[in-house]
Amino acid sequence: MPVYEYKCEGCGYQFEMTHPMNENPVVFCPECKTRSKKIITGGTGFIIKGSHQKDTGIQCGREQTCCGKSVPCETRPCDK
Repeated sequence: MPVYEYKCEGCGYQFEMTHPMNENPVVFCPECKTRSKKIITGGTGFIIKGSHQKDTGIQCGREQTCCGKSVPCETRPCDK
């Protein structure tokens, strides 16, 4: 279950709370019982970007080609 950060609108107290992603509960501060807002953060997860292809050390589409063409290509035609 994801952990969300909240900040109290009254006293400014910050705290964490877990709840399902599809739930958007009304949350009250554990210190002063005032309504709290969810803080948008960068999170602690990770994102994998890229084509997820095996790294051959050759950067197709940049300075070098992966298939021997004289002009770099955007996709690796040798993988098709």
